[in-house]
Amino acid sequence: MKIGVVSDSHDNIPAIRKAVRTLDREGVEVVLHAVDFVAPFALKEFLKVKALFLGVFGNNDGERAGLAKLSAEIRPGPRLLELGDRKIVLAHTQEDILPALWEQASVAVFGHTHKVVVEKGKGLRLNPGECGGWLTGRRTLAILDTDTLDVRIVDL
Repeated sequence: MKIGVVSDSHDNIPAIRKAVRTLDREGVEVVLHAVDFVAPFALKEFLKVKALFLGVFGNNDGERAGLAKLSAEIRPGPRLLELGDRKIVLAHTQEDILPALWEQASVAVFGHTHKVVVEKGKGLRLNPGECGGWLTGRRTLAILDTDTLDVRIVDL
């Protein structure tokens, strides 16, 4: 299964639109958004993606009620998901992932730091960087193949 992974979009509408076009072009089946949409108008743009869209709240999501009203698939994290025969934990930060979840999951997806992390060990740790590009100037997302656990970082 091909999964798109996004984080820290922070209301950057042009970047979000480019991310949605990229994810659709890549043919991902699911999109995971790790954290920080910020406002409902940003989430509305993400919900235009053709894939199933799942997410968790971040520390900058001040309008959580409005975000949750737009999609029941945006929830507090961490969330344990089963996608493509893999258990994937989706969280705000890697520190939010309790040891019991680390033991259950073969993939941990998180955001918050705005820094790309792709580390393979006992499992895969993945931070796709920041979609918004406000902090680092680099706008990225990740494409994850759940069969091979290969990750490709895409610059937007």
